[in-house]
Amino acid sequence: MNWDGRPSPAPGAPAGTRTPGPSEPGPGSRDAAPRGGTLSVVIPALNEEVCLPETLRRVVGAPGIREVLVVDGGSDDTTVATAQNAGAVVVLSERGRGAQLRAGAAAASGELLWFLHADTLSPPAAALGIEEALRDPRVVGGAFTVRFSGDSRGARFFTRAAAVLRRIGLGYGDAGIFVRRDAYDRVGGIAPFPLFEDLDLVRRLQRAGKFVILPAAVVTSSRRFEGRAARTLFLWVWLHVLYWLGVPPVVLARLYRRK
Repeated sequence: MNWDGRPSPAPGAPAGTRTPGPSEPGPGSRDAAPRGGTLSVVIPALNEEVCLPETLRRVVGAPGIREVLVVDGGSDDTTVATAQNAGAVVVLSERGRGAQLRAGAAAASGELLWFLHADTLSPPAAALGIEEALRDPRVVGGAFTVRFSGDSRGARFFTRAAAVLRRIGLGYGDAGIFVRRDAYDRVGGIAPFPLFEDLDLVRRLQRAGKFVILPAAVVTSSRRFEGRAARTLFLWVWLHVLYWLGVPPVVLARLYRRK
Protein backbone atom coordinates (compact mmCIF):
# COMPACT_ATOMS: atom_id res chain seq x y z
CA MET A 1 0.00 0.00 0.00
CA ASN A 2 2.38 2.66 -1.25
CA TRP A 3 -0.12 5.21 -2.50
CA ASP A 4 -1.78 7.95 -0.52
CA GLY A 5 -4.98 7.78 -2.55
CA ARG A 6 -5.23 11.46 -3.37
CA PRO A 7 -6.37 12.18 -6.94
CA SER A 8 -3.44 14.01 -8.49
CA PRO A 9 -2.85 14.24 -12.24
CA ALA A 10 0.61 13.31 -13.36
CA PRO A 11 2.51 16.34 -14.65
CA GLY A 12 3.09 16.95 -18.32
CA ALA A 13 0.17 15.07 -19.86
CA PRO A 14 -3.47 14.23 -19.26
CA ALA A 15 -4.44 11.00 -17.53
CA GLY A 16 -4.29 8.01 -19.83
CA THR A 17 -1.49 9.38 -22.03
CA ARG A 18 0.58 6.54 -23.44
CA THR A 19 4.29 7.21 -23.94
CA PRO A 20 6.19 4.56 -25.90
CA GLY A 21 9.46 3.09 -24.75
CA PRO A 22 12.53 3.10 -26.99
CA SER A 23 11.66 -0.21 -28.65
CA GLU A 24 8.02 0.58 -29.41
CA PRO A 25 6.92 2.09 -32.69
CA GLY A 26 4.52 4.45 -30.94
CA PRO A 27 0.96 4.57 -29.66
CA GLY A 28 -1.84 3.46 -31.86
CA SER A 29 -4.26 0.60 -32.17
CA ARG A 30 -4.15 -2.44 -29.91
CA ASP A 31 -2.48 -4.35 -32.75
CA ALA A 32 0.50 -1.97 -32.75
CA ALA A 33 2.22 -3.51 -29.71
CA PRO A 34 5.94 -4.09 -30.25
CA ARG A 35 6.22 -7.79 -29.45
CA GLY A 36 4.33 -11.03 -29.91
CA GLY A 37 2.31 -12.78 -27.25
CA THR A 38 -1.09 -12.09 -25.83
CA LEU A 39 -0.17 -10.88 -22.32
CA SER A 40 0.00 -7.24 -21.24
CA VAL A 41 1.78 -6.53 -17.96
CA VAL A 42 0.41 -3.51 -16.06
CA ILE A 43 2.60 -2.05 -13.30
CA PRO A 44 1.34 0.89 -11.22
CA ALA A 45 4.16 3.08 -9.93
CA LEU A 46 4.78 6.12 -7.77
CA ASN A 47 8.41 7.02 -7.02
CA GLU A 48 9.64 3.49 -7.66
CA GLU A 49 13.08 4.20 -9.14
CA VAL A 50 14.72 1.78 -6.67
CA CYS A 51 12.51 -1.31 -7.11
CA LEU A 52 11.36 -0.87 -10.69
CA PRO A 53 14.56 -1.79 -12.64
CA GLU A 54 14.72 -5.40 -11.41
CA THR A 55 10.96 -5.86 -11.76
CA LEU A 56 11.15 -4.70 -15.37
CA ARG A 57 14.25 -6.74 -16.15
CA ARG A 58 12.27 -9.89 -15.47
CA VAL A 59 9.31 -9.08 -17.71
CA VAL A 60 10.34 -6.78 -20.56
CA GLY A 61 10.98 -8.97 -23.58
CA ALA A 62 10.19 -12.21 -21.73
CA PRO A 63 8.54 -15.04 -23.72
CA GLY A 64 4.78 -14.65 -24.05
CA ILE A 65 4.70 -10.99 -23.02
CA ARG A 66 3.27 -8.61 -25.59
CA GLU A 67 4.02 -5.37 -23.75
CA VAL A 68 4.82 -3.93 -20.34
CA LEU A 69 3.01 -0.79 -19.25
CA VAL A 70 4.17 1.26 -16.27
CA VAL A 71 1.34 3.49 -15.08
CA ASP A 72 2.84 6.47 -13.31
CA GLY A 73 0.79 8.42 -10.79
CA GLY A 74 2.92 11.57 -10.70
CA SER A 75 6.39 10.45 -9.64
CA ASP A 76 8.96 13.13 -8.85
CA ASP A 77 11.94 10.79 -9.15
CA THR A 78 13.31 8.95 -12.21
CA THR A 79 10.52 6.34 -12.39
CA VAL A 80 9.28 7.43 -15.83
CA ALA A 81 12.76 7.57 -17.37
CA THR A 82 13.63 4.23 -15.80
CA ALA A 83 10.55 2.61 -17.35
CA GLN A 84 11.16 4.11 -20.79
CA ASN A 85 14.84 3.17 -20.80
CA ALA A 86 13.91 -0.42 -19.93
CA GLY A 87 11.61 -0.65 -22.94
CA ALA A 88 8.28 -0.28 -21.14
CA VAL A 89 5.37 1.86 -22.25
CA VAL A 90 4.57 4.66 -19.81
CA VAL A 91 0.95 5.57 -19.15
CA LEU A 92 0.32 8.73 -17.12
CA SER A 93 -2.60 8.56 -14.71
CA GLU A 94 -4.16 10.23 -11.75
CA ARG A 95 -2.68 9.01 -8.50
CA GLY A 96 -4.21 6.05 -6.68
CA ARG A 97 -3.53 2.37 -7.22
CA GLY A 98 -7.00 1.44 -8.44
CA ALA A 99 -7.13 4.40 -10.82
CA GLN A 100 -3.66 3.61 -12.15
CA LEU A 101 -4.44 -0.06 -12.74
CA ARG A 102 -7.67 0.84 -14.48
CA ALA A 103 -5.85 3.31 -16.74
CA GLY A 104 -3.23 0.69 -17.56
CA ALA A 105 -5.82 -1.93 -18.43
CA ALA A 106 -7.57 0.56 -20.73
CA ALA A 107 -4.30 1.31 -22.54
CA ALA A 108 -3.17 -2.32 -22.79
CA SER A 109 -3.44 -4.25 -26.05
CA GLY A 110 -3.22 -7.86 -24.87
CA GLU A 111 -5.98 -10.44 -24.60
CA LEU A 112 -4.64 -11.31 -21.14
CA LEU A 113 -3.84 -8.82 -18.37
CA TRP A 114 -1.30 -9.28 -15.59
CA PHE A 115 -1.29 -6.72 -12.78
CA LEU A 116 2.14 -6.64 -11.15
CA HIS A 117 3.35 -4.40 -8.35
CA ALA A 118 6.53 -2.39 -8.90
CA ASP A 119 8.21 -4.08 -5.92
CA THR A 120 7.26 -7.63 -6.93
CA LEU A 121 9.66 -9.96 -8.76
CA SER A 122 8.19 -12.53 -11.10
CA PRO A 123 9.37 -16.16 -11.37
CA PRO A 124 10.98 -17.53 -14.55
CA ALA A 125 8.57 -18.20 -17.43
CA ALA A 126 5.72 -16.57 -15.49
CA ALA A 127 3.87 -15.50 -18.64
CA LEU A 128 3.93 -19.01 -20.03
CA GLY A 129 2.51 -20.30 -16.75
CA ILE A 130 -0.32 -17.79 -17.01
CA GLU A 131 -1.11 -18.81 -20.57
CA GLU A 132 -1.11 -22.48 -19.58
CA ALA A 133 -3.54 -21.84 -16.70
CA LEU A 134 -5.88 -19.90 -18.94
CA ARG A 135 -6.08 -22.64 -21.54
CA ASP A 136 -8.80 -24.05 -19.30
CA PRO A 137 -11.92 -22.17 -20.48
CA ARG A 138 -13.39 -22.36 -16.99
CA VAL A 139 -10.57 -20.22 -15.58
CA VAL A 140 -11.21 -16.47 -15.68
CA GLY A 141 -8.07 -15.46 -13.83
CA GLY A 142 -5.72 -16.22 -11.01
CA ALA A 143 -2.61 -15.21 -9.11
CA PHE A 144 0.72 -16.57 -7.99
CA THR A 145 1.84 -17.91 -4.66
CA VAL A 146 3.47 -15.01 -2.82
CA ARG A 147 6.61 -14.88 -0.72
CA PHE A 148 7.87 -11.79 1.06
CA SER A 149 11.54 -10.99 0.65
CA GLY A 150 14.16 -11.65 3.30
CA ASP A 151 14.34 -14.00 6.24
CA SER A 152 13.09 -11.73 9.00
CA ARG A 153 10.40 -12.85 11.42
CA GLY A 154 7.98 -10.41 9.79
CA ALA A 155 8.67 -11.72 6.28
CA ARG A 156 8.17 -15.31 7.38
CA PHE A 157 4.97 -14.46 9.25
CA PHE A 158 3.37 -12.53 6.38
CA THR A 159 4.35 -15.24 3.89
CA ARG A 160 2.54 -17.81 6.04
CA ALA A 161 -0.40 -15.44 6.50
CA ALA A 162 -0.70 -14.99 2.74
CA ALA A 163 -0.96 -18.78 2.33
CA VAL A 164 -3.80 -18.93 4.87
CA LEU A 165 -5.64 -16.06 3.16
CA ARG A 166 -5.35 -17.81 -0.21
CA ARG A 167 -6.98 -20.91 1.25
CA ILE A 168 -10.00 -18.92 2.40
CA GLY A 169 -10.36 -17.26 -1.00
CA LEU A 170 -8.87 -13.82 -0.40
CA GLY A 171 -6.64 -12.43 -3.15
CA TYR A 172 -4.35 -9.41 -3.17
CA GLY A 173 -2.26 -7.53 -5.69
CA ASP A 174 1.01 -8.62 -4.08
CA ALA A 175 0.39 -12.02 -5.67
CA GLY A 176 0.34 -10.74 -9.25
CA ILE A 177 -3.30 -11.04 -10.34
CA PHE A 178 -3.90 -12.07 -13.95
CA VAL A 179 -7.17 -12.17 -15.88
CA ARG A 180 -8.66 -12.70 -19.32
CA ARG A 181 -9.58 -9.37 -20.82
CA ASP A 182 -13.09 -10.51 -21.67
CA ALA A 183 -13.65 -11.60 -18.07
CA TYR A 184 -12.13 -8.34 -16.81
CA ASP A 185 -14.53 -6.35 -18.97
CA ARG A 186 -17.45 -8.57 -18.04
CA VAL A 187 -17.06 -7.95 -14.29
CA GLY A 188 -16.62 -4.21 -14.79
CA GLY A 189 -12.85 -3.93 -14.47
CA ILE A 190 -10.86 -2.65 -11.53
CA ALA A 191 -12.66 -0.12 -9.39
CA PRO A 192 -10.67 3.12 -8.97
CA PHE A 193 -10.28 2.54 -5.23
CA PRO A 194 -7.17 3.80 -3.41
CA LEU A 195 -7.26 0.64 -1.24
CA PHE A 196 -8.71 -2.88 -1.61
CA GLU A 197 -9.15 -2.56 -5.37
CA ASP A 198 -7.43 -5.94 -5.63
CA LEU A 199 -9.65 -7.72 -3.12
CA ASP A 200 -12.74 -6.25 -4.76
CA LEU A 201 -11.66 -7.43 -8.23
CA VAL A 202 -10.82 -10.95 -7.06
CA ARG A 203 -14.19 -11.34 -5.35
CA ARG A 204 -16.01 -10.40 -8.56
CA LEU A 205 -13.83 -12.71 -10.66
CA GLN A 206 -14.50 -15.61 -8.29
CA ARG A 207 -18.21 -15.13 -8.88
CA ALA A 208 -17.66 -15.10 -12.66
CA GLY A 209 -15.64 -18.33 -12.94
CA LYS A 210 -12.69 -20.29 -11.67
CA PHE A 211 -9.85 -18.34 -10.02
CA VAL A 212 -6.62 -20.34 -9.71
CA ILE A 213 -3.42 -20.00 -7.69
CA LEU A 214 -0.22 -20.98 -9.47
CA PRO A 215 2.44 -22.83 -7.44
CA ALA A 216 5.28 -20.63 -8.72
CA ALA A 217 6.02 -17.78 -6.31
CA VAL A 218 6.41 -14.08 -6.87
CA VAL A 219 8.67 -12.34 -4.36
CA THR A 220 7.30 -9.10 -2.94
CA SER A 221 9.37 -6.59 -1.00
CA SER A 222 9.05 -6.64 2.78
CA ARG A 223 9.74 -2.91 3.00
CA ARG A 224 6.25 -2.05 4.22
CA PHE A 225 6.60 -3.92 7.48
CA GLU A 226 10.31 -4.35 8.18
CA GLY A 227 10.91 -3.20 11.75
CA ARG A 228 7.19 -2.67 12.40
CA ALA A 229 5.54 -6.02 11.68
CA ALA A 230 3.23 -5.96 14.73
CA ARG A 231 1.99 -2.47 13.95
CA THR A 232 1.46 -3.37 10.28
CA LEU A 233 -0.54 -6.47 11.25
CA PHE A 234 -2.77 -4.46 13.60
CA LEU A 235 -3.37 -1.81 10.93
CA TRP A 236 -4.06 -4.46 8.29
CA VAL A 237 -6.64 -6.26 10.46
CA TRP A 238 -8.28 -2.98 11.51
CA LEU A 239 -8.64 -1.77 7.91
CA HIS A 240 -10.08 -5.11 6.82
CA VAL A 241 -12.67 -5.09 9.58
CA LEU A 242 -13.75 -1.60 8.55
CA TYR A 243 -13.83 -2.63 4.88
CA TRP A 244 -16.06 -5.63 5.58
CA LEU A 245 -18.31 -3.37 7.65
CA GLY A 246 -18.81 -1.20 4.57
CA VAL A 247 -16.50 1.75 5.18
CA PRO A 248 -15.63 3.21 1.74
CA PRO A 249 -12.05 2.58 0.53
CA VAL A 250 -11.50 6.34 0.10
CA VAL A 251 -12.09 6.79 3.84
CA LEU A 252 -9.86 3.81 4.63
CA ALA A 253 -7.07 5.33 2.54
CA ARG A 254 -7.21 8.49 4.62
CA LEU A 255 -6.95 6.41 7.78
CA TYR A 256 -4.00 4.52 6.31
CA ARG A 257 -2.17 7.75 5.50
CA ARG A 258 -2.41 8.75 9.15
CA LYS A 259 -0.57 5.62 10.27
